[in-house]
Amino acid sequence: MKKIFSFLALVLISNLQAQQRPKLVVGIVVDQMKMEYLYRFSDDFSPNGFKRLMNNGYTFQNMHYNYVPTYTAPGHASIYTGATPAIHGIVGNEWFNKKLGKEMYCTDDDSVKIIGEGTQKEGAMSPKNLQTTTITDELRLATNFKGKVIGLSLKDRGAILPAGHFANWAFWYSNTGAFISSSFYGAALPDWVTVFNQEKRFMPYIDKGWDLLRPIASYNESLADDNIYEGKLNGEKPVFPYNLKKMYDKSDASILRATPFGNDLLAEFAKKAIEKEALGKDNITDFLTVSFSSTDYVGHILGPRAMELQDTYLRLDQTIANFLVYLDQTVGKDNYLLFLTADHAGAENVSYLKDHHYNVTHVNPTEIRKALRTFSIDAFGVDLVLNCSNFNIFFNKELIKTKGLEMSRIKQAFKDFLMTQEQVKRVYTEEEILGATGNDYYLNFIAKGYDPIQNGELIILNKPGFIEYGPTGTSHGTAYSYDTHVPLIFYGWHVKHGESFSKKEITQIAPTLAQKMKIQFPNGTEAEVLEEILGEK
Repeated sequence: MKKIFSFLALVLISNLQAQQRPKLVVGIVVDQMKMEYLYRFSDDFSPNGFKRLMNNGYTFQNMHYNYVPTYTAPGHASIYTGATPAIHGIVGNEWFNKKLGKEMYCTDDDSVKIIGEGTQKEGAMSPKNLQTTTITDELRLATNFKGKVIGLSLKDRGAILPAGHFANWAFWYSNTGAFISSSFYGAALPDWVTVFNQEKRFMPYIDKGWDLLRPIASYNESLADDNIYEGKLNGEKPVFPYNLKKMYDKSDASILRATPFGNDLLAEFAKKAIEKEALGKDNITDFLTVSFSSTDYVGHILGPRAMELQDTYLRLDQTIANFLVYLDQTVGKDNYLLFLTADHAGAENVSYLKDHHYNVTHVNPTEIRKALRTFSIDAFGVDLVLNCSNFNIFFNKELIKTKGLEMSRIKQAFKDFLMTQEQVKRVYTEEEILGATGNDYYLNFIAKGYDPIQNGELIILNKPGFIEYGPTGTSHGTAYSYDTHVPLIFYGWHVKHGESFSKKEITQIAPTLAQKMKIQFPNGTEAEVLEEILGEK
């Protein structure tokens, strides 16, 4: 009898130890998702997608980014590192690097080669420019590299940065319609990826085309179809239905990106990854990162008030509902921990706001550069601006030295000039940013996104409502709430139902996951956690 009790006790202890961590963590990022979309489209969502997460999980209603620029690459890096660009080094999607004196892309790596069907440019990518560890890296370390980490997205940066330095694999979408990777991760694609690509699963979506999911009358949260604030979708007039086959024949499989079916294809690929890589099948925690990018492409081209955007979210709601059912069946309802957030939000279309009597306008970056050049020549007899991008101004230090000019005088002159421009709220010098004390709210945002080795000598803060973009569609990148306010929902393993309205910061996600799984924090995080979801369910 004692032996039986000893055996049962051992089994009980083993089960308790197994439950110290979930079998699978799933991180979902919805590119350019505003928190407001969960409210605006709520009546049209099913009970089984976003609503299931909110009704059964824990929702942070007031989650914000705490730095600028609010772009895709810094967003994904900040979610998974628990740090801001000043620390993790991903200061944009692409940026002019002051130290290198040239443009660089966030995940460029000339030392690696593409694996799969695509171009070398599409595949020569790795996380080498990410300067800190991620929560996924720390999980690999905590499990002696036995727990698997796989990152998936249509965008290379959306797959690579969340997966971190130690990932088993990261896969992203090529314009050929195939998912690819790089030699950073291995010598050849896994067989299951090759088979998935050979099946050309993108083609049924293209052949079917894109029409509204529901009767047009139900899209009353959006503007009329083909309104003046929408851009053209793959060169076609923005009117339903879309003949995707015609677009594909004129272009390539890249056209799927700016349709809701890019999300559907990625979800198919995620399920296949779970199946073939046996994610969540044992008691060693695995981590799958999934970044849905089509929402961003549609938002940029057509704007936040387009029927196309609403339709994309209604279809994504179905995709998430289906994915949750798959997780329930393959991993088990109580065995996975899932969170859903966004890498940034997005602004209203400026022309739309202006037509409704808000005194704002879109800002053309080319015109800004021309104005700076003209001012520089008039004031100093030569163009002293080396680069102007991502709200940064870089000066040509060699030319300044040759001309015998004083840098402090140049900075002040350009600062005074920029403050005369309609769109400019403030201009900060490098010295002001590095000396930020906490008294200036927006200066602190800029300081958290500023790397003195890579960023410029001046940083521009535009006024609210002004965006550096064209007259149609929308963009993001600022420190204002329309770009910083994103959803965050935790769901599943040891997560109680509830909601918080207190302001939280995006950098709290990674250390919270570390605390919940009882593993080491990512090495650059400030380690502020979301106490609401810690502890037992």
